[in-house]
Amino acid sequence: MSLAVIHSRALHALEAAEVTVEVHLANGLPSFTLVGLADTEVKEARERVRAALQNSGLAFPHNKRITVNLAPADLPKESGRFDLPIALGILAASGQIDAARADRFEFAGELSLGGELRPVRGALAMALALRRNGIGTPRALVLPLASAREAALVDGLAIHAAAHLLDVVAALLPADAAAGVPLPLAFADARAPSPALPDLRDVKGQDGAKRALEVAAAGGHSVLMMGSPGTGKSMLAQRFAGLLPPLTQHDALESAAVLSLTGAFAHERWGQRVLRAPHHTASPVALVGGGSPPRPGEISLAHHGVLFLDEFPEFQRAALEALREPLETGRIVISRAARQAEFPARFQLIAAMNPCPCGHLGSAQRACRCTPDAVARYQGRISGPLLDRIDVQVEVPAVPPEALAAAPDGETSHAIAQRVGAARERALARQGCVNAALSGDALDAHCALDPAAARFLQTAAARLGWSARGFHRVLRVARTVADLAGSGAIAVTHLAEAIQYRRVLTVQ
Repeated sequence: MSLAVIHSRALHALEAAEVTVEVHLANGLPSFTLVGLADTEVKEARERVRAALQNSGLAFPHNKRITVNLAPADLPKESGRFDLPIALGILAASGQIDAARADRFEFAGELSLGGELRPVRGALAMALALRRNGIGTPRALVLPLASAREAALVDGLAIHAAAHLLDVVAALLPADAAAGVPLPLAFADARAPSPALPDLRDVKGQDGAKRALEVAAAGGHSVLMMGSPGTGKSMLAQRFAGLLPPLTQHDALESAAVLSLTGAFAHERWGQRVLRAPHHTASPVALVGGGSPPRPGEISLAHHGVLFLDEFPEFQRAALEALREPLETGRIVISRAARQAEFPARFQLIAAMNPCPCGHLGSAQRACRCTPDAVARYQGRISGPLLDRIDVQVEVPAVPPEALAAAPDGETSHAIAQRVGAARERALARQGCVNAALSGDALDAHCALDPAAARFLQTAAARLGWSARGFHRVLRVARTVADLAGSGAIAVTHLAEAIQYRRVLTVQ
């Protein structure tokens, strides 16, 4: 036959749209034309495919006019994932493999010049899309070994792995040449034990900051820690993920699928909360995502995990302001002239900063040498609207050396995580979401106050000049404090603790 159709998928954000690779062989002046809105990486497949077929001992139709169409034509195609489908299409069109057998599979893989298969980005997204959009019984998915290991995390799919082009060809030979040689199956158990996270007991002292992190973990709240250099802010942030409950199967797949889009998925960390800590020189695009085609940024790579921004005021103002909408909505929409791409971004923000440029404002150990104007400019790099969206704001004071040496070991992350897990279970059983996500009627229903508590909160709000958003965020934090205490109602003591976390940056 002179026409063959092979199935594959192209990535667009977290979606993996089906792509039909059509290969037509015709008589005429020998050529190899590739059409279908393919970028440079895809067009370079012509040379990789030609060399891979020849070096694998397979026949390449040199005397034919080869036309490869990647349909639909208006969907951008990028990366080397179409190398394998194009090679198989040429083989099917020239009669070297059985096209009917190939129709039962979807293929993706980059080819080396020797025919070895190299992994591709987005294997999990492809597997999720195939399971979601498969009509009747979905096709089986054929991927390189490393990519198949990722895709095998998705239940309910037939995943096959291959190390070389010849492994795939052997399974697709015509019936008179081979009796259906099976492709090597992907790993039966793709899950591996996760490495241990750092323990909070390593941090001496700082009981107030530890309590604030416990409240934040229980309710899904964002945190800003402020203190002098060397007080333990980074150590606390790096141990925050160990306080969070384990990911559900659905959340773990979502997190891994986003990481897979950039090749950042580490198989040994399957099911573990992600901690992303970009440098303060990161651009707005690096944080929220972008490019052409759009790629996820740090806020999406931290989906269902932790985004730690150290030296918070040193980030570009535009980068920090870009966090405002995702903190509210849990998603980011990247708009371009031709199309939009939406990425999930439900992360917990942990930010750390010094109180002033020299870092010693309010310290009992070293005198601050900054002028009030310098302090105001430094703290003013964080806008009021962004600060208003951070639920828990806590000071991390310096611990004197003698107190640090005599401080006993604190609670382990495991012990705190048990309390956090119990509080989250109460919230989920009551309202179906974490307290930080309460809004509208649910906020009124589950954060109702008795008259004494309502008067206390209204007085504090009037004196401290809170916005409506700040008022509601204090209510959510108080609801979390009550859940940690095992209380069904929000008492004045719970409100008092929540109010002390509502700290506003001011020149001292």
